[in-house]
Amino acid sequence: MKRIFYIVLALFVFACAQTFAEGIFEPYVPAKNEIIFNEATYDIDVIDPVAATNWRGINYPGLRGTNQLIVYSSAFGDRTGTNEFGTEAVIEGNIVTSLSGADSLIPANGFVISGHGRAKKWINENVIVGSKIYIDTENKKITSYITSASFLYSAQERIKEVQDMMAYYIMHSQNYNTRKTEINLNKARDYVEKAQNNAEDSQKYSSKAIEYADNAMATVVPFKASELKGVWIRPEYYNKKSIEEVLDNVASNGINNIFIETYYHGKTIYPSRVMDRYGFVKQYEDFEGFDPLRIWISEAHKRGIKVHIWFQTYYVGNKPPETNPKYILAVHPEWANYQKRNADSGSIAYSVSEHNGYFLDPANPEVQTFLYELLCEIVNKYKPDGINLDYIRYPQSLSSNYPNYDMSNWGYTNYARNDFKSIYGRDPIDIKTTDALWSYWRYYRAGKITEFVRKTCSLCHSNRVMLTAVIFPNRSVAMDTKLQDWKQWSISNLVDGFTPLLLTSDDKTASSLIEEVLRNKQPNTKLYAGLFVAFMNGANTDLIKQIHATRKYGLNGLIIFDYAHLNDTYLNSLTQSIFRQYRKYNLSEEDERKYESMNEFKSRKK
Repeated sequence: MKRIFYIVLALFVFACAQTFAEGIFEPYVPAKNEIIFNEATYDIDVIDPVAATNWRGINYPGLRGTNQLIVYSSAFGDRTGTNEFGTEAVIEGNIVTSLSGADSLIPANGFVISGHGRAKKWINENVIVGSKIYIDTENKKITSYITSASFLYSAQERIKEVQDMMAYYIMHSQNYNTRKTEINLNKARDYVEKAQNNAEDSQKYSSKAIEYADNAMATVVPFKASELKGVWIRPEYYNKKSIEEVLDNVASNGINNIFIETYYHGKTIYPSRVMDRYGFVKQYEDFEGFDPLRIWISEAHKRGIKVHIWFQTYYVGNKPPETNPKYILAVHPEWANYQKRNADSGSIAYSVSEHNGYFLDPANPEVQTFLYELLCEIVNKYKPDGINLDYIRYPQSLSSNYPNYDMSNWGYTNYARNDFKSIYGRDPIDIKTTDALWSYWRYYRAGKITEFVRKTCSLCHSNRVMLTAVIFPNRSVAMDTKLQDWKQWSISNLVDGFTPLLLTSDDKTASSLIEEVLRNKQPNTKLYAGLFVAFMNGANTDLIKQIHATRKYGLNGLIIFDYAHLNDTYLNSLTQSIFRQYRKYNLSEEDERKYESMNEFKSRKK
């Protein structure tokens, strides 16, 4: 039966590929006066992958394996389902309309090319917005052409984007200042005209047009004082001076909230009595001799910056437990999480699709008690402004659309199996996805996560500490592959806000993910968009467009991942307007009004 299933599946995939091929383009022929600046070809691994056609990608989101280049058409689904470790280009017709990073929306009139590793490098080096794409399905080759028309298309699209954004704020914002934006837009239009009249120099003139359009975009989104402007920080700074320098930089660039990674990879950055009492590593070795968390909080508060504890709940890193006798899973191997496929293996399992990382078992009450005591220590000793729960979920499994879904599921620990059997009379190892008890087993595990969120909620609210949770915005996928029932957390009012991971550089995909969260959360749960553009090395304009999307949906703020990738290029764009209130004369509002009035009086006198 299994063999027949795969034969049928392979025939279905072949039929989809044939349909895809019939709608594809003829080999690209440049138009009259069009100049080709770059032509590059690469091998396609799979078109519209399924488990039967791409075993190399079976353990990875979107069925995209290591170093693979995958083509996704609408026959695959609505979106690619990939993770943030690749890059993607969205093609409509035969033109690249946007560069994304992960989980892209697949257009009905086109497709998405997605690459990891070597394929990612090829896409980054040979594909731009405006590239012309040809796919040879017979030989499984993709060719990208960068032409004079490509550069012109990119410049014109950027100008249009700025115009649309400016029109939105003219309509929705009082006292909106368009002066700087319009100056740069006019210059951009002049260079577009030059590019249109000179094909040989179109790259030079189009590049100048894009430069001025980018400058215009940096000023088009206005400052919003009430908005949370945050950044996640891995605190790899080992003395007070370096911490102060980071905080000075953060404050000077208009960031008003920081999310400090405090418990991660199964260790704390501060000297923890709880960790020590359990026999675990007392403190990250690099921080021994001082308490960086106390410095982060005290110095941030001096600068008017709020501090949230970024807490990696069930993830304990990717170093094998046997490499250190004080690692959590070396001391308590019975706390480890297991998949169905390795439940009785006897060796501690790691998640292949998540950096080969190890996870704790949420069902085990000893695990819950340990993590709760750790949070109590942080809240009571350091008085942070917030707790941000990350990895508040099970490790990722395959989607239920794929064969062996149940074998890839996590939570098959001795404790959970015995506990579930005592309630429902069956060992979940024997339950199939078609059994009536499968949904009970699913909600049993998701409920264990919710139990811990409920405990943390009580702790935080009794101490007036804000509680947020990192979530995966596609609700059905989050529940299906990670057993993260964040909709229930919102219904039960267990969190103050969500910080969804928008693992994309594309604003359309980001908007779609934001809409998904808004549809499923309650109004009293605040929403702070987690933007990954910097981490994914996207353009500064991609970051601005995503921030614009958060404004259109009336979100409560945004958090950028992460400080290490938030370079000067991004910060220079953000501080033109978005993160810093525009001052024509770099004065306070009151002094600026006085100065304007004085100039007006002088001009009248003349």
